[in-house]
Amino acid sequence: MAKRTSEQAEETRRAIFDAARQLFETEGYSGASIASIVAAAGTTKGALFHHFASKEALFLEVWKSLQLEMDADTRTAAAAMRSKDDPYAAFLAGTRAYFKWAATPAYQQIVLIDGRAVMGLARWQENDDRLGRNNVEQGVRYLARKGLISEDGVVPLSVILLNALNGAGFALTRKDPGITEDTLFDAFEKLLRGLR
Repeated sequence: MAKRTSEQAEETRRAIFDAARQLFETEGYSGASIASIVAAAGTTKGALFHHFASKEALFLEVWKSLQLEMDADTRTAAAAMRSKDDPYAAFLAGTRAYFKWAATPAYQQIVLIDGRAVMGLARWQENDDRLGRNNVEQGVRYLARKGLISEDGVVPLSVILLNALNGAGFALTRKDPGITEDTLFDAFEKLLRGLR
C-alpha cells in the first residue's frame, strides 16, 4: 500500500509541476495564481504546499528544469558535431541549440523574463552562471587546447561569452529589429572564430 501511496504522491507532484510550467509560460509568474495551478492540476492547495514550500519554490523548480533541459540539448548537439576539421563546430552546434531554446515562449517567459523578476538579477545571474558557465568554459578550454585561444584567457572569455549568449536571449525576448536565431548565430560565430 505504501508503494501505491508514494506513486500517487509523485503523480500529484508531477501534475502540479506540469500545470505550473504551462501556466507560468502562458500567464507569467504573476498571472499564474495558486488557485489556477491547483485547478489545472486537479488537486488542492494543501497538496501543492505539501510538495512545494511556496509558489516561488515551485517556480524555481520549473526554472531549473527548463535550464537543465536546455543544457542537455546543447550538450547533445555539441557532442554530435565534434569535428577533426573544424574545432569550432561543437561549440557552435551547442550555441545554435541554445538559440532555439531562447526563441521558445516557455524559455523566454520563465527563464529569461520572470526568472530575473522572481529571483532578482543577482540571484538569477548566480544560478544561471552555475548552470551555464561550465559548458561555455569547456568549449573555450577545448579551443585553447587546439591553440586557438590563449590558456590565460579561458575564464574571462567564458564569462564574456556566457553573458553574450544571455544578452542574445534577452534580445530575442524583446523581438529587437533584425534579431533572429539566425542573425544571432551568425554574429556569435564571427565573434567566436575571431577570438585569438
